[in-house]
Amino acid sequence: MLERTGVPVKEQLDRVQPPPGHEGPMAVIECFQEIPCNPCSEACTRGAIASFTDINNPPVLIREKCNGCGNCMFRCPGLAIFVIDESYSDTETLVKIPYEYLPLPEEGTPVTALDREGKPVGLARVIKVQQGKAMDRTAIIWLAVPKGLGMTVRSIQVGR
Repeated sequence: MLERTGVPVKEQLDRVQPPPGHEGPMAVIECFQEIPCNPCSEACTRGAIASFTDINNPPVLIREKCNGCGNCMFRCPGLAIFVIDESYSDTETLVKIPYEYLPLPEEGTPVTALDREGKPVGLARVIKVQQGKAMDRTAIIWLAVPKGLGMTVRSIQVGR
């Protein structure tokens, strides 16, 4: 239960995952609580996050408009937006995660992939580390994870 553990339940995740067979990157918004927040919709230049009728409502992704650019990710104060691309390769899924720990991992390095509870679920490879002044100290880490783990991996452990 999200309210007690901070971890969403399967039914919540089923509502936000990319549709089966989707080609290309797509945002996954794991923001399920009603709180006053809307920076993600303001950050999306494509209008892929619906305008809020009530600022307390969770964001709604308009999937047809999302290209997985990730602009919404670094604006989310709850670090609740990820980008998934199941079509990245035959054996790997691309997962972009917001990351605010130091030191940042280096591109090309292997890392331990962690689930929402911080438990190891496998190995991932750092493809790219995006950072910049406009990102307000939130880096976006691009990970290649084994197929089937795209909706599971939500953090990493560097080293060890």
